[in-house]
Amino acid sequence: MADLFNVYPLYDIEPVRAEGSYLWDAHGTRYLDLYGGHAVISVGHTHPRYVQALTDQLHRISFYSNSVKIPLQQELADKLGDLSGHPDYALFLCNSGAEANENALKLASFHTGRTQVVAFTKAFHGRTAGAVAATDNPAIVAPVNYNQHVRFLPYNDVAAAVAAITSETCAVIIEGIQGVGGIHVATDEFLQTLRRRCDETGAILILDGVQCGYGRSGRFFSHQFSGIEADIISMAKGMGNGFPIGGILISPKFHASYGLLGTTFGGNHLACTAAIAVLDIMRDEGLIDNAVRMGDYLMNGIRQIGGYKELRGRGLMIGIEYDYPVDALRKALLFGHKQFTGVAGKNTIRLLPSLAIGTDEADLFLDALQQEVKQAVSL
Repeated sequence: MADLFNVYPLYDIEPVRAEGSYLWDAHGTRYLDLYGGHAVISVGHTHPRYVQALTDQLHRISFYSNSVKIPLQQELADKLGDLSGHPDYALFLCNSGAEANENALKLASFHTGRTQVVAFTKAFHGRTAGAVAATDNPAIVAPVNYNQHVRFLPYNDVAAAVAAITSETCAVIIEGIQGVGGIHVATDEFLQTLRRRCDETGAILILDGVQCGYGRSGRFFSHQFSGIEADIISMAKGMGNGFPIGGILISPKFHASYGLLGTTFGGNHLACTAAIAVLDIMRDEGLIDNAVRMGDYLMNGIRQIGGYKELRGRGLMIGIEYDYPVDALRKALLFGHKQFTGVAGKNTIRLLPSLAIGTDEADLFLDALQQEVKQAVSL
């Protein structure tokens, strides 16, 4: 019998059913999902409209390649452009966030003819060759992943960015809110400086919205708080609510040509159906506004509990940093209170719930957190 390649540390939990913000394991135990499988579950597990749309599409056609017309792609582009505020941007579809960033970097290099990339400390952009080279984690950069062309700068350091972005820079790639890096939010001044320097030098500004995009921050893309426009915006995770899909929105300054980019599975019928259902649900149920309301609700509740070192985030992308390792806290929430959360580094609890989360679910978390923080303080 073949074994799985053992690269994931696993909790002894087997989810078999999910609905809204809850999971049930094989023993019938219910868990509150405050992590969404790394920010993937955007509109809630097994939303009826989402399930129906995919079911109906399965009865029609599930896949054919990009050598034929797939009208669902244009429907997705139209709805995404409208809801995101970028109706004049073009859409290229792929399968994941890593692929999205890979294609963004490749397109930037085609456009500028340059190779130098500016990225930032604690960045995470994916595990494919170009994306991982711009990821600040030497442990996942293999010798074959050439990264001598990437320069890492301190996040939110305006002076460093002004000095480093030059006429030799191909692209600047940045997360508007760092996810894996610890829920650090880019300041308006910093993003505006990057935009200005890219305009001055001809470099391409890539905003990685794979985790912080798709309404999670309270805007469709988190960098929109700063009033800037990116040249390329990458997205994935919440885009398909669990169905693998990614993409890049591309400014009108770029010109397409046959063969410039390509994909086999990207933009297939099922992926587009999932993504269209997500956008329709987000629009009709006001989920971006709900991300603002519930983000404020959770952060106000966390502030009242206290006991943390720093609270960071926007909307439903929240990091709670403590001055001690949070592994025991996370396990207490999971096994004691049946609540899934995430971590970033050793000291930060990461919350990435569905954009449809309500106050009842938020209160369950706040009650559990208060109990565990109170216990930790008393030890």
